[in-house]
Amino acid sequence: MAKMSSRRLSQTWPFERHNKFERKLRSAASKWFSSRGFTTQINKSYCLKSYEEWYQNIICTDVVDYIRNENERYKGKEPFPLHKSLHHGLSSQAMLFNLLGPLIVRDDLEPLQIAIERAGTTWPAGKVSYRFECSDRTVFNEDIGQPTSIDLAISGKISNLFIEAKLVEKEFGICSIYKGDDCDGRNPIKYGFDGCYLHHIGRRYWEWMEEFGFDKTVPSTGSICPFVSYYQFFREVLFSLVKGGNLVLLDDERSPTFFKDTEDGKESGLWPFLIGSAPTGYSSDFGRITIQQLVSIIDDSRRHNDWINKFKIKYGIE
Repeated sequence: MAKMSSRRLSQTWPFERHNKFERKLRSAASKWFSSRGFTTQINKSYCLKSYEEWYQNIICTDVVDYIRNENERYKGKEPFPLHKSLHHGLSSQAMLFNLLGPLIVRDDLEPLQIAIERAGTTWPAGKVSYRFECSDRTVFNEDIGQPTSIDLAISGKISNLFIEAKLVEKEFGICSIYKGDDCDGRNPIKYGFDGCYLHHIGRRYWEWMEEFGFDKTVPSTGSICPFVSYYQFFREVLFSLVKGGNLVLLDDERSPTFFKDTEDGKESGLWPFLIGSAPTGYSSDFGRITIQQLVSIIDDSRRHNDWINKFKIKYGIE
């Protein structure tokens, strides 16, 4: 039997490649902006011309009003950060505003609650409150710079729920110190915390890693620092645990980055890999729902017919 070439073998790969998934989203975003006569960047028809036009990336006007009001409400306090890419058609923050924003401003979180509970995660008891871009500098002693922030927090009487949204992202953000060539990537757990700049300036990441037993899990016992590639993941997991809550990933089922399901029932992708390495007793504190699952539940409710089909068109969901 003749040996197959790399090109032929690439065509037998059972999962869709990320660049193909991203092209679909870019095409949908381009058509969305074009159909509305919005001005986009040259050679980037899936991105609005300027950041100041971010509101054109939001489907519902009442959500735009909510965002502006929140910005005003938090002036002089802990800021309500709008991502620099909010005008980008593939912005995960814009996607979250478009998908969950209408549920929040119309006080109808039931579709989200159904999705969360179907995923096996506990919904906060009692009357809930919510905040986009939730942060607390005291958790990790992040006294300067951008603190750890989770896309959406839903707080109940006893427990909390933290939602991290991903769209076309290809990773859980890496450590900026390593990325800036100020770290060789060695694991402080193995080689000593005095080699970690973040620990040196007083960040409490490693304290909480030890407190919850993450220092004894597989990603943390090797030679390479787990923050090198999964810095955002560990900070958000620890943040949710410190704040007495569950962390939930909201991602697109078409993305091969965070979850892949094979025909023989095996799971792979960043999410099952990282959650599977959590200390015994904590893995049940984390959950995952897909954009498509939530869209289907919202659709079935028949209470959001004025925007849910627009959302599906904007993000190329069939």
